[in-house]
Amino acid sequence: MKKVYNSAAEALDGLLFDGMFIASGGFGLCGIPELLLASIRDAGTKDLTFASNNAGVDDFGIGILLQTKQVKKMISSYVGENDEFMSQYLSGELDLEFNPQGTLAERMRSAGCGIPGFYTKTGVGTVIAEGKEHKDFDGETYILETGLFADLSIVKAWKADTTGNLVFRKTARNFNPPAAMCGKVCVVEVEELVEPGELDPDNIHLPGVFVNRIIQGEHEKRIEQRTVRAD
Repeated sequence: MKKVYNSAAEALDGLLFDGMFIASGGFGLCGIPELLLASIRDAGTKDLTFASNNAGVDDFGIGILLQTKQVKKMISSYVGENDEFMSQYLSGELDLEFNPQGTLAERMRSAGCGIPGFYTKTGVGTVIAEGKEHKDFDGETYILETGLFADLSIVKAWKADTTGNLVFRKTARNFNPPAAMCGKVCVVEVEELVEPGELDPDNIHLPGVFVNRIIQGEHEKRIEQRTVRAD
């Protein structure tokens, strides 16, 4: 089965539709599938729901889709560093479902493993728990969190072989593996593409069974907050 495509637009062809739910990897500006996000912007797909740790910044990451008002809802842990995100949320234009980071990662991973829900103590007694089922185990209260089953996963990896086995580089791994697992279709952008057998099996972070389509491209290396010492 063909997995390698020539461009982000080609890899997303036939997958996008208005109102869809997309899981996206990345943390801050690290490991963001920037080429795929730009292609979604250019396609004009709207009323999107995104599950992602955050929305990048105003002009990078999911932030570029907020600028064009293509996102209807964010399922996120962190909303800082993005004035457009805050503005749309406070004005009621953007729906926001807050998730603790560990809970968000586990909701993605659980869906990828076919687990519809799990109980956690994280969020008990806070606004996170409002409207959710509570259950006691051994005298401790837990809340029920559901798996995030997305229509599409978009992720960024450092290296892949043509069958879709992925290697992530350092902290750029972040949310990418669980995000890749939870979509009905997973599209990956990579910096390097190699032939099967060239990756050490012991160093593969995500097996190709989770990956449907791959593109290779040039990526921007941004620093989210640059701090330098005064001379």
